[in-house]
Amino acid sequence: MVRDGYYYGLVLLAGALLIGWLTSPVWAVVPVLLAAFFLWFFRDPERVIPGDPAAVVSPADGKVTDVSTVVVDGEPVQRISIFLNVLNVHVNRAPVSGVIRAVRYQTGKFLNAMNALSAEHNEQNTVTVEGGGHTVVFKQIAGLLARRIVFTKSAGDRVERGERVGLIKFGSRVDVLLEASAEIGVKTGDHVKGGSSILAFLKSERKELAGTAGHAQQGAL
Repeated sequence: MVRDGYYYGLVLLAGALLIGWLTSPVWAVVPVLLAAFFLWFFRDPERVIPGDPAAVVSPADGKVTDVSTVVVDGEPVQRISIFLNVLNVHVNRAPVSGVIRAVRYQTGKFLNAMNALSAEHNEQNTVTVEGGGHTVVFKQIAGLLARRIVFTKSAGDRVERGERVGLIKFGSRVDVLLEASAEIGVKTGDHVKGGSSILAFLKSERKELAGTAGHAQQGAL
């Protein structure tokens, strides 16, 4: 469990005991139920991480709401959007292994995370990871209820695929931006699990092309 769950849960349980002692046990039911909810909400289950080095795993639990091609800095990239409702596990995980090259926090609005505009206008944290000759970007996006984004890593840190890297409290959204050549393995409507569900596979076309070019030069000689 994320330690925040203990904070919320213990405070509410203490409040329930105080209310029950000062008034009636009946009035303690509500804070007890809220304590149980927070203890459950901040659960952090273990996951089996895929071993394929080309795999891009989901950074969060939730439902895939969009798989599309968008233009970023003049280049086409594939975007996978995942919506987390209040019932999902909200711990975020690294989609790939590599080194964090950039972390950029952007203040903004708190539109419904299902709204397409939330990807650009909502408060969010954008993380760029480089590894194995590829660059993967993922965004932690605040939603209508989510008012706090937690990211526990910094630029320069190395992360492993499926490693815990943060948390978005309550309903929210996570976007993953991949190279145009990536082989997407999910579709809109799919339900995914953070750290264990494979979203896509990164192709090693650059390395293959480089090897082909080397053989061609040797043949020419």
